Amino acid sequence: MHTAANVLSVILAISFLGSGSMKVLGQVKIMEGLNKLGVSRNFGRVIGALESTAACGLLIGLIVGWLGAAAAVGLVLLMAGAIVFHVRAGDYADPRLRGPAMMPVFLLLFSVVTAILRILAIR
Repeated sequence: MHTAANVLSVILAISFLGSGSMKVLGQVKIMEGLNKLGVSRNFGRVIGALESTAACGLLIGLIVGWLGAAAAVGLVLLMAGAIVFHVRAGDYADPRLRGPAMMPVFLLLFSVVTAILRILAIR
């Protein structure tokens, strides 16, 4: 179980380091997408900073177990918020947008499993 927690943590960290850094740097296409969801440029950068910080927490959590668990729980909360923004924008009702809007759902589930495994690995 410890190995699974580590592997999932690294995969999530890579994903969120990429995603978070693009938001922090204000990558145009990412910011345009966030704007369509009703997320301001500054709030998008805050989200990116939180994603990047959580990714670093997952990596440090490979050594300091509780930090990895906390980072995974933080990502669960971030992805729950992302899903709310997609619901409000009507992305799940639009067949053209439904596919890309499923990414936060997938990442939420991935983060939940990682958080559970990280918590169990602490004991």
